[in-house]
Amino acid sequence: MPLPPAPAGGPSIWRHPYLFTTLGAVALIFLAALQSLSVTTVMPIVAADLDGETLYAVAFSGTFATAVIGMVAAGAWSDRTGPVAPLYVAAVFFVAGLVIDALAVDMTMLVAGRLIMGLGSGGQVVALYVVVARVFPAQVQGRVMAAFSAAWIVPSLIGPLLAGAVTEYLHWRWVFAGIAAFTVLAFGMIAPSLKGIGAPSHEPQVGGVARRLALSAVVAAAALALSLSGEIEGVLGWLAAAGSLAVIAAAILPLLPARTMRLGRGLPSVVVLRGLIAGALFGAEIYVPYLLIDRFGFSPTTAGAGLTVAALTWAVSAEVSGRVGDRLGNRRIAFLGAGLLAVALAACTLTAALGLPAWVPVAFWGFAGLGMGLVYPRLTVLTLAYSSAHNQGFNSSALQISDSMGASATMAVMGLAFTALAGTGADFTVVFGVGLVLALVAFVPGARLGHARET
Repeated sequence: MPLPPAPAGGPSIWRHPYLFTTLGAVALIFLAALQSLSVTTVMPIVAADLDGETLYAVAFSGTFATAVIGMVAAGAWSDRTGPVAPLYVAAVFFVAGLVIDALAVDMTMLVAGRLIMGLGSGGQVVALYVVVARVFPAQVQGRVMAAFSAAWIVPSLIGPLLAGAVTEYLHWRWVFAGIAAFTVLAFGMIAPSLKGIGAPSHEPQVGGVARRLALSAVVAAAALALSLSGEIEGVLGWLAAAGSLAVIAAAILPLLPARTMRLGRGLPSVVVLRGLIAGALFGAEIYVPYLLIDRFGFSPTTAGAGLTVAALTWAVSAEVSGRVGDRLGNRRIAFLGAGLLAVALAACTLTAALGLPAWVPVAFWGFAGLGMGLVYPRLTVLTLAYSSAHNQGFNSSALQISDSMGASATMAVMGLAFTALAGTGADFTVVFGVGLVLALVAFVPGARLGHARET
């Protein structure tokens, strides 16, 4: 059975009986994030060493594609048997993929490891969300999600530097092997607390598992094609992207809650809002250092440091959201979060269009972190609040799929637009403008989140 509910106000998630569950879960999230950021740093060296430049893009996009399948599989499995078995299997896939990468003799073997690792990374996050729902009392779940947010932020500060140092002084293979070893240790911390989590007492409310897995494979393939559409020049690239988006839109619907496309109040709007803010932020943030380098002559190191402000403000506001989110209310959090994100994107858009000083995007990008830290973990808490033991897996996977699809679709569209407008002076203005539009549209589902968890 899950651990018993705590008194009003909730216990500390960093004390018995939750300490090792928290440490293990946060460590697994941290290592997944560290893997993602570290690989971005070392992959150019890996590709050169294995003579695999032609598979460079697939090494990234393939991992994302298989993660979608892992999300759906772990969600369906969790709803039927509980999250224990899916989490074990996902962790095995994650570690196995990393070990294969560490031992890779050519780029094909490395990509195979990345595909296997993607299955594990996608499944691991969804299963951990269900663990949080089943183990922690509702009043402290927001604090757990704030800790998860911090676990994603810290690697953005240390990951690239750490991976670079390991590669320079040891070998790039130790980046993969080291994360695999630490993942085993992290899982050892959380494993004892999983023993008491059983299966739901009734059949899951969402059926058609085989169909959903097949559709997840279609979505994954279309997402892979979408990410590669930027490699195609001219009109054909836009046609490939449009076709991929159409396939994703058609195949993704059964993987999301009913009434999602109609912005139904409650969970459907939670899922839509997650996709919009993920697209707005993650699509735009890769162009912030690019803007600073291209327009203002920043060095890569200095330009990358410009994102550190947002990472820090995200961590701070996530802690605030976890502690006082129930009192602030869902609509207020959504409006504050989307509004702060819109302010940051407007500052970047105006900087690109009007030639404002470099300090404007650097300073205002911190507002993006503040906004995301408020609303991002809150949406996970609401997803669990709107779920029962019979559909926690399905709803958690839907949230993650919306997040991933929102980010990847926006990145692809922004990439095509940026390439098409290169040299016109409008390239940065348009990509930041797209992010701004998404942040403003986010106010619509933000007004329809319902009143779950409010006090």
